[in-house]
Amino acid sequence: MSVMTMPSYIIRGGQAGRERLRLLARVMRPTTAALFERAGLHEGLRCLDAGCGGGDVSLDLARLAGPKGRVVGIDLDEVKLAAARTEAAAAGLANVEFHTADLVGGDLPQPGFDLVYARFLLTHLREPQPALERLCGLLAPGGLMIVEDIDFSAHFSHPPSRALAAYVDLYRRAALARGVHPDIGPRLPGMLESAGLAPAEMQVVQPASLRGEVKLLSAVTMEAIAEAVIAADLATGKEIEGIVDELYRLAGDETTVMSTVRIVQAWGRKPA
Repeated sequence: MSVMTMPSYIIRGGQAGRERLRLLARVMRPTTAALFERAGLHEGLRCLDAGCGGGDVSLDLARLAGPKGRVVGIDLDEVKLAAARTEAAAAGLANVEFHTADLVGGDLPQPGFDLVYARFLLTHLREPQPALERLCGLLAPGGLMIVEDIDFSAHFSHPPSRALAAYVDLYRRAALARGVHPDIGPRLPGMLESAGLAPAEMQVVQPASLRGEVKLLSAVTMEAIAEAVIAADLATGKEIEGIVDELYRLAGDETTVMSTVRIVQAWGRKPA
């Protein structure tokens, strides 16, 4: 199988992937909420959440947009979308809907959104610029595009950890082996302006802690990329098991600081 015929997404999907996304959403909610506040999001917006996964941000947007607004979440993983529909119904949110859609050549919702949002999506695409341009094309005049994505190489710990360094190296190499972009974050402002949005703004966030769920993300993600790492012949199952065990140990060690990825947040408006 060639690189171009292999799936570009290296992280395990399905229900196991959904549980990882719940953890990720809890860790990232404060910084994403602050971004939405800075960007001036308000009630009544028509919003698209592209690559919505299990819909965690979609539900937050639905609460923010209120009954006069509307949110559409799109993703390729129907297992996660089904979970998102269930959670939206349980939360009593009637202003959000979820659909299967493919950014790479598939049908997308009709244009006219006030906000198009994508978190940790472009990093998994072999050709992110055309996908971003398709998303920008869904904006109404004056609409806002917000993207959050990763600079994976920028993890840190104190004291330094060989297991964390090995995880970062294996993730990046597995992603590059699939032809995708683990360090796309710093490119985002330029990509937005190339897509016709200007001026683009940006800021950088990076959750880190001595304790709590922030520290669990590395171990959980290492487990979730094991198949891709083995398929690329980058490490054995036993080697991966050792890295995962040490990452979980560090997650419980309250004398060690660990970070998530560095996250670039960027946004820009379509000309009115």
